Amino acid sequence: MTGTDSGGAGGAGRGTDGNERTFAALPPAQGRAFAQTWWGRAWLKALEDTALDLGQLKKGRKQARDGAVGAVSVRPGRITAVVRDRDGTAHRGDVLLQQLSTEEWDRFLDMVVERAGHIAALLDRDMPPHLVEEAASAGVELLPGIGDLEPECACDAWDLCLHTAALCYQVARLLDEDPFVLLLMRGRGERQLLDELQVRSARAARTRRGEDAGEGSGDEAADGAAGIRADEAFAARDILPPLPPPPPVPQEPGLPPSLDTEAAPPPGIDADALEFLAADAAGRALRLLVDALSAGHERQPLDRELTPGQDAVRLAASCGDPLIAVRLAEGTGRQRAELDLAVEAWRHGGAAALAVLEEEWQPEPEALARAKADLAGAWEDGERPQVRAGVAGRWTVVGADVQLRYGRDGRWWPYRKVRGRWGAAGPSAADPASALAGVGVGA
Repeated sequence: MTGTDSGGAGGAGRGTDGNERTFAALPPAQGRAFAQTWWGRAWLKALEDTALDLGQLKKGRKQARDGAVGAVSVRPGRITAVVRDRDGTAHRGDVLLQQLSTEEWDRFLDMVVERAGHIAALLDRDMPPHLVEEAASAGVELLPGIGDLEPECACDAWDLCLHTAALCYQVARLLDEDPFVLLLMRGRGERQLLDELQVRSARAARTRRGEDAGEGSGDEAADGAAGIRADEAFAARDILPPLPPPPPVPQEPGLPPSLDTEAAPPPGIDADALEFLAADAAGRALRLLVDALSAGHERQPLDRELTPGQDAVRLAASCGDPLIAVRLAEGTGRQRAELDLAVEAWRHGGAAALAVLEEEWQPEPEALARAKADLAGAWEDGERPQVRAGVAGRWTVVGADVQLRYGRDGRWWPYRKVRGRWGAAGPSAADPASALAGVGVGA
């Protein structure tokens, strides 16, 4: 008798020997990828690397996505399901996968028992990469590779057909929910595995207790179980080998993951925007790494956290894509011309320059008085440009479309009027005369 999972992949239906499980037909997979987990994607990679006819593979994926795969039976070495064509014709498809030998199972179980985290991960329906890697190191290949999936179908196809391809795509969804499905295909059911792990864990615990008891008694044994003294560990520091040098800093950030997949993104997810943000994050991470490894970085001031509006200007300044600039302007409530002015300011001095463009504040009178004295002493009589003081520390040069603005950072920023708008014209200077000279006034 074969048990049936009525609740999908998470069910526990199995035969009387625990070595067969049947999963009810899954609903259509519209709008989602077949594999979400890394091991589910590895299963599909083995399928796609094995297929000789990519056209059949594509048709099978469409059949699985449309819900044409019936209940899936999983047992050691074989998966089976009935797949219906568009005209309703039913075909039984099987895919065979070689079972692990008894010796391979022994090596795998011993490896799992050695690390409690492996058992916990399996019980949590997870298959961490290091578990699979350590199993491979022990000579046990859990995931299929090229040519490991052997198709058989009632349609008499000699290679992978659309029916067996559809079955494999559906199994990827089952594997996502429960990696024990893969272990069952390799030859052992969940209950059998857990019973064997329990026996081996108890045996290992008894062995460890016996070793501890044989090493000493009383306080000596307790000290051995607790480890070594901290001062002894510290004293051994000079005999340890030096740490390896850090790897070289990459010349450029790596490529972000591509989200151009055969499945549409979930509602509300903008794949293009997400790819752009991932690339931006990689670039920022590289710059932070370079700064952290530079001499004197510990004395550099920390960047203050940007507001969403400031970060939008930063993104527009670093990208240069007009389509992204349009979206950033709309998202921050700016006109496109306003964003262009903000970007120009950012390129001259980051957040400090942007604040000078967008904020109005009243500097201390003493600071303005010192600036007027600096300006007066910078030129000979008759050569000095005339400035008209305005509100918020903004001085306009008479007879020229040039302005000076005093920032909260205590520096002077040059501005020019272009098409009726004031925009940042260059980097800041510590005094107003140098700022004017930087844009050609009085130079």
